[in-house]
Amino acid sequence: MKTPIYLDNSATTPLDPAVVDAMLPFLREQFGNPASSTHAFGIAASRAVENARAEVATLVNAEPRDIAWTSGATESNNLAIKGAALASQKRGKHILTLQTEHKAVLDTVKWLERQGFSATYLAPQKNGLVDAAEFRAALRPDTVLASVMLVNNEIGVIQDIAALGAICRDNGTLFHVDAAQATGKVAIDLATLPVDIMSLTAHKTYGPKGIGALYVRRSPQVRIECQMHGGGHERGLRSGTLATHQIVGMGAAFRIAGELMATEVPQLCALRDRFWNRIKDVPGVILNGDLEQRIANNLNISLDIPNCDSLVTTLSDIAVSSTSACSTGGVSHVLQALGSDAAIAGNSIRISVGRFNTAGEIDWAADYLRGRIEDCRAGRLRAA
Repeated sequence: MKTPIYLDNSATTPLDPAVVDAMLPFLREQFGNPASSTHAFGIAASRAVENARAEVATLVNAEPRDIAWTSGATESNNLAIKGAALASQKRGKHILTLQTEHKAVLDTVKWLERQGFSATYLAPQKNGLVDAAEFRAALRPDTVLASVMLVNNEIGVIQDIAALGAICRDNGTLFHVDAAQATGKVAIDLATLPVDIMSLTAHKTYGPKGIGALYVRRSPQVRIECQMHGGGHERGLRSGTLATHQIVGMGAAFRIAGELMATEVPQLCALRDRFWNRIKDVPGVILNGDLEQRIANNLNISLDIPNCDSLVTTLSDIAVSSTSACSTGGVSHVLQALGSDAAIAGNSIRISVGRFNTAGEIDWAADYLRGRIEDCRAGRLRAA
C-alpha cells in the first residue's frame, strides 16, 4: 500500500483533474480582466466568471445574482458577520452564535464585541447539536444576527438550519450559515431555507484554494456593509480584480459536486463506516459527535488510553488531523464545548475520507491506526 494515505479531506481536498482542466485556459491564453468590457479578452473572462457564478448558484439553488466572490470562507464569514452587524447596528447590537463555530466566526464576533456589540456563545448538547428551544430562548429583541455553521468542521455534525432559521425569522434576526464543509455532501436549497447569508468555499469541494463566495439574499434585500473598498465590484460588496482562473475552478468543482452527489455521498458514508467498524471495538476509543446527524465522510475520535497522549504525531503513514487545520491551539475548543476534559480533547483524531479514497486504503489505514493504538497501550510508541 502506497503511503501516506490522505484522510484529511476536511482540511482541504485535492483538486479534481476536471477542475484543473477547466482552469488551465484562464492561466494561459484567456488572461483577460473580467472588468475590461471593451475587448474580446475581457468579455471572455467576464462570461467565464458569470458561468461559474451560475454553477455555484445551481448547487445551492440560489439566484446567480445573489452570489458574490470572495477569497474563501474566512473572508466570507468576516464580510457576512461584520457587514451585517454594522449595517444593522441601529436596530440592535447583539449577536448569537455557538461555542463550536469555526474560529473565523468566533474571532470575528469577538472583534465586534470590542467595537461595542454584545454576544452570546451558546453551548451545544453533548452530541454537538444545538437545542432549538435553547437557541430560541437565547435570542433577544436586539439580536440582529445569528451565525450557525451547517456542518461542523471538526466533528461533522449537521445542524438543523431550517428550524434555526425559522426561529430567527420569527424574531426578525438575520441568519448567517457557514456552509464551507457542506457543499457537495449535504443538499442545500436556498430557495426554501430561511437563510439570509451563506459562506461558501471551493477547496473543501475539490476546487482551488483562495476562492470562495458569499450568498446574500436580495429579496427581501439583506444589507451588508462592505469591508474592502475600491472599485465597487460584486455589487459593491467586495472590491478587487476577480481571479478568473480560481472562479472558473470553483464553478467547475461545484458543478461536478452536483453531478456526483447522489452517488458520492453514499460511497463516502460506506468508506467512513468501514473505517469506524474496524476500530470501534478498541477499548478507550470514543466517538465525538452524533453519528446519525453527521456528514458522510467525517469521523472524530478521542483516545482515553494510557501512553497515547500524542498519538497523532506518530501517524506518519496516514494524513489525519488532531484539530481543525485553521486552529492554532493544541486543544480542540469544539470538544471542550461538548464537555470533554482537556486531556481527552487534546488527544483527538479527525479522519475525513474523500472522493479519491479506496476501500483498500481505508482497510489499511484503519488497521494501521489500530496497531498504533495497541503500540501505545503497550508503551512501545512515543511521540516523534
